Amino acid sequence: MADDADDVTPPSAKPRSAAPGLPIRARTESFQALADDVGQRLDQVLAKRVPDLSRRQARILLDVGGVFLNGTRTKTAGRLLARGDEVTAYIGGALARAKKQVGSAAREQDAARLPTFEVLFEDEHLVVVNKPPGLLTAPTPESDRNNLADLLARRTQPRQDVFVVHRIDLQTSGVLVFAKTPAANRGLSEKFAVHDMDRVYQAVVHGAFPDEVTRIDALVAGKRAVTHVQVHERVGPVATVLRLRLETGRTHQIRLHARSVRHPVLGDPDVGRGGRFPQPPRMALHAAHLGFVHPITGLQVAFDAPWPADLLQWMERLRAWALAQPTEPLL
Repeated sequence: MADDADDVTPPSAKPRSAAPGLPIRARTESFQALADDVGQRLDQVLAKRVPDLSRRQARILLDVGGVFLNGTRTKTAGRLLARGDEVTAYIGGALARAKKQVGSAAREQDAARLPTFEVLFEDEHLVVVNKPPGLLTAPTPESDRNNLADLLARRTQPRQDVFVVHRIDLQTSGVLVFAKTPAANRGLSEKFAVHDMDRVYQAVVHGAFPDEVTRIDALVAGKRAVTHVQVHERVGPVATVLRLRLETGRTHQIRLHARSVRHPVLGDPDVGRGGRFPQPPRMALHAAHLGFVHPITGLQVAFDAPWPADLLQWMERLRAWALAQPTEPLL
């Protein structure tokens, strides 16, 4: 799994608002169908049993794929419940982003608002994409639509599903590979499992990162995790641009390793603002390079994605701000 997987955000008692550009925290509501729910439509029961959810919102939530019945995602608003049915609703950003409509027209409107992605390479076995920020890699419990895997699958008719072999965060940009066949999926999955991939990220971290720290070896979720670090650029004393090569690939590895040495990635939503200098439009983390042996042809392939426009523009402002600061402390 990639270091910044699209994990479902932790459930909370109430949905929390988020800063602009950051995902809305999800809440999870689960219940078991009772005697007075038997024979009623699923959308009716959702509206009755889930706080602050109207009948129309229940139908939209079903349409975006945020409802599970007995452990299986369902979109059938008219499904009649039986006693003991287990219902789980995931309420968060997917519902907030959806229009007050259901059906194919609403889905197309939602898809039209998504950021565009760039295909870097494609053959009959795999597709490599430069993912923009603000686009999910794969389905989540909140929704199974309008993610990168879904958009890739819907390019053709009939739909050709792709296999998700690694992920990066909603607000992280950069290179991703998807498999198009079971054989390619097995081959790529094996390479990720043994870390037989060349994966390089760029990140802007807070403060003057020390030159002597070239390797971070620290547990992530109880597992060994290693990140190799190279200073790429210093932006005054306030920020450092790093090139980070992953030896392992734990969930949120770069973010956690950066925090562990007290130089968090700027824009990390779990850390907060870095200071009075210009703040990034989102997390300043980008999957810049991915290299591997093609699982079918056996050829060595490599793909690069330059800094995206939003981070380039912010970096220009940050450099200008740093140059304008006094070189000596004011008395």
